[in-house]
Amino acid sequence: MKKIIAAILLFSTLSSFAQTYKPTQENIQSRNDFANEKFGIFLHWGLYSIFGQGEWYMTNENIDCHEYAKSAQAFYPHNFNAKKWVEAIKASGAKYITFTTRHHDGFSLWETKQSDYNIMNTPYGKDVVKELADECHKQGIALHLYYSLLDWTREDYPLGRTGLGTKRKNASKTGNWPSYLQFMNSQLTELLSNYGNVRAIWFDGWWDHDEDSIPFDWQFNKLYDNIHRLQPQCLIGNNHHQHPFEGEDIQIFERDVPGENKAGLSGQTIGRLPLETCQTMNGMWGYKVKDQNYKTPKELIQLLIRTSGKGANLLLNIGPQPDGNLPDTALARLVQMGTWLKENGESIYGTTAGDIKQGDSIISTQKGNILYLHFLNEKEHRQNLSITLSKKVKKITALKDSSTIPFKQKRGVLDFEITIPKDNIDYILRIE
Repeated sequence: MKKIIAAILLFSTLSSFAQTYKPTQENIQSRNDFANEKFGIFLHWGLYSIFGQGEWYMTNENIDCHEYAKSAQAFYPHNFNAKKWVEAIKASGAKYITFTTRHHDGFSLWETKQSDYNIMNTPYGKDVVKELADECHKQGIALHLYYSLLDWTREDYPLGRTGLGTKRKNASKTGNWPSYLQFMNSQLTELLSNYGNVRAIWFDGWWDHDEDSIPFDWQFNKLYDNIHRLQPQCLIGNNHHQHPFEGEDIQIFERDVPGENKAGLSGQTIGRLPLETCQTMNGMWGYKVKDQNYKTPKELIQLLIRTSGKGANLLLNIGPQPDGNLPDTALARLVQMGTWLKENGESIYGTTAGDIKQGDSIISTQKGNILYLHFLNEKEHRQNLSITLSKKVKKITALKDSSTIPFKQKRGVLDFEITIPKDNIDYILRIE
């Protein structure tokens, strides 16, 4: 029954468009730039960071939203330094940042005129979106802005399936949708008018109404048209776990490489838009004091490789601490990924999905007439390989040291032998 309702909702959402969206040349260029970059950093930060329980703390613990809002008077991230954030992220080899301007708890991290519930009315009193945007523009890092479609605090937001215990006094299933839609459009207008070039808006929360008995119409055409009018190059992605809707420019997969559905959130078909996988560096999106379960450098690097092998980007998340620092372990992972990308980045940046598909242990990426084979085997061993490849091979070298790999090719079958080194993360062949 849930699948039937989801299908009806999807049809309702798509039918609200005239099916006439045509991206501008600036937008197409943004898509190309985005697809070539392959690696970005997600930053989940807000009032929830104070509690150290992750970004869903309010709804998970049924916190009274009015009591929760009092934490704004304790928000003072005295160690926040946009310059250091961007420098560390840039050194990791990441090419863009996606920052949570307003999450489901409704708190805005910029100087918005649409609500008093924002960072300017805290002891800190500084517009961190502006500071981060200015630094991204200065250091040449593309800026993407996350924006929540749902709100656990506003009474005009129609109640969905989350945030039901946050004690909004006059909230209802119908809410006041025209008021809430105007609020979102006004906030998005601020973000796209006052912070320079924004390369993407990253929406989240559609799924809050995916089980409604009556299909919910988000009227995305009004939001999307406004964004493309204000900044034609600005890309739109929506973390709805569905096939892309009309007007979108990026397809997002949550916690899954495209084509996989291990987390149960990414069963949608793969479309023709640029692809992005978002994944956490540890277990949570927002800062959780007990969550030190960080993925190893090998796991993160191999995730980037497997994502690139699908022609997709990896958006890797960090939850900054309430004081404004990035966690030490996260910073260490950024350094380790940056070191690897300095040596091997040519096999990742600017590539598309490769023609060779050999399960999880052999991944391929491609750039023009160069095919990169990534061997993710962990144990040292010699390996004889026969790979079907229709194009004539001129040369095979190991990317690490440019050593030549002897090979034979006959009737579209490529035969060669390699030795996987000990403690291998990724042994890469460059096939011309």
